[in-house]
Amino acid sequence: MDTKRKIINDPVFGFINIPDEFIFRIINHPYVQRLNRIRQLGLAFYVYPGAVHTRFHHSLGAMHLMSEAINQLRSNGHPISDEEKSGAMACILMHDIGHGPFSHALENTLVHGIRHEEISLLLMDRMNREMNGQLDLAIAIFKDTYPKRFLHQLVSGQLDVDRLDYLRRDSFFTGVTEGNIGSARILKMLNLKDDKLVIEAKGIYSIENFLMARRLMYWQVYLHKTAVAAENMLINTLRRAKQLASEGEKFDVTPALRYFLYNHVDQTIFENRFEALLYFIELDDNDIECALKVWAGRHPDKVLSMLSRGLINRNLFKIELSSTPVPPEIVREKTAIYAQRYDLSPEDASYLLSSNSITTDMYREEDDSIAILYKDGTIKDISDASDMLNIQLLSKKIVKYYLCFLRDSK
Repeated sequence: MDTKRKIINDPVFGFINIPDEFIFRIINHPYVQRLNRIRQLGLAFYVYPGAVHTRFHHSLGAMHLMSEAINQLRSNGHPISDEEKSGAMACILMHDIGHGPFSHALENTLVHGIRHEEISLLLMDRMNREMNGQLDLAIAIFKDTYPKRFLHQLVSGQLDVDRLDYLRRDSFFTGVTEGNIGSARILKMLNLKDDKLVIEAKGIYSIENFLMARRLMYWQVYLHKTAVAAENMLINTLRRAKQLASEGEKFDVTPALRYFLYNHVDQTIFENRFEALLYFIELDDNDIECALKVWAGRHPDKVLSMLSRGLINRNLFKIELSSTPVPPEIVREKTAIYAQRYDLSPEDASYLLSSNSITTDMYREEDDSIAILYKDGTIKDISDASDMLNIQLLSKKIVKYYLCFLRDSK
């Protein structure tokens, strides 16, 4: 970063301008800088070695696209003040600060019953107090309470700048070219009708490509079976560590990780104990990776050390996919095999496998449809406007069931 001229050289979008001291102060805030230590794609680097870009990279890219989107709306004659633009850029910069280590992988392992968006809002409120209310507008946009609701759509919607950045960025760093959407073209076609975002009709093909790219990226990257297997292995590793902690086992880990291993931290704890937020902002990928290295070589618990070694050395769970739920007897049978092979109780052996499902639906009109604006002022949903896009396929809820297990179990 060139701090004098306030320019960032981004590998995806090139030079990104930081417009003023207000935005620069947010970028430099510890809560935002923490995102430098959290990988955007969690454990996808086991599949795509280049996928080591961070949430910080993504937040900067989304901020840039927010600026571009607002400039385009202004050029179409829609009044957006400088204060509103700064508020929207600040909002998208902070939208991911509630993510835990490895992004989505540990949301229901180290913390419980609270989504990362809710943690983001708690942290925004803390930052706002530090900044004497300067983030009021950004928080209103995030909560969708600001009168110009299209600004929230730009942060969280079917065509938000969050998705426009992560599809291009994740495509770039994984090398999966199918995700390389024409984000510049989409932004050029952006307009407003009745305070809602619309896309001008000549941008239909770009939207078709955008929706298809999302579908391809989900199954090729975000829900790639090896990444799913690795994520389940990490979840089981931390579940095992938490179980041992509840039994009085002492761990040589960072203070932040220790707090979440020895405490059941849920929404009530986050909202009522500031120490939970303090430890959370100290927690990142490094805490987990350091713990795995220690547990892999030194920990006497057979299950914990075996799982940790697997993650360190990429000896990951094997995964089998199915269109129907995995029969319970198959799980019991494999658990019994592990129990006998490694001289474990059935309870301890259960950490060596995992059975669940993955679900995705790419487009849901009832959530936030993509509206196409024609020259005569009429609007159609993309599902009606497109003559080639199979919306029924994109909106179909797809469920795949899986069984993950230690590779030597057969």
